[in-house]
Amino acid sequence: RALAVPAAVLQLRDFLLVYNRMTELCFRRCVSDLGYRLLSRREERCLDGCAGKLVRANHRLMGAYVALVPTVVQRRNARPEDGAERSAPRGPAVPAAADASPVGT
Repeated sequence: RALAVPAAVLQLRDFLLVYNRMTELCFRRCVSDLGYRLLSRREERCLDGCAGKLVRANHRLMGAYVALVPTVVQRRNARPEDGAERSAPRGPAVPAAADASPVGT
C-alpha cells in the first residue's frame, strides 16, 4: 500500500506535464491576439482542433504502449538475472508477484 501513493503521484505528475505541454503548444499555435478577454471564433476552432488532435494522438500512443508492455515484460522475464535490471526498459512498475511466477505453469 505504501507503493500506491508514489505511483499515483507519478501518474498525476505525468498527466500534468502532458496537459501543460498540450496547453502551451495549442495556445502558441492558435491564440494571436491578447488584446481581448475572450477568444475569437477562429481561435476557439483552432484550439478545439489542436487539443482534439493531440488527445487522439495520445490515445493512440497509449494503446500502442499498453499492447507492447506484455512483450517487454515477457522478454524481461526471459533474460538472465544478472543483466536484466541494467537493460530493462523504463515504464510502469510490474508487481513482484507477476515477475515471480514460473514460466509454463
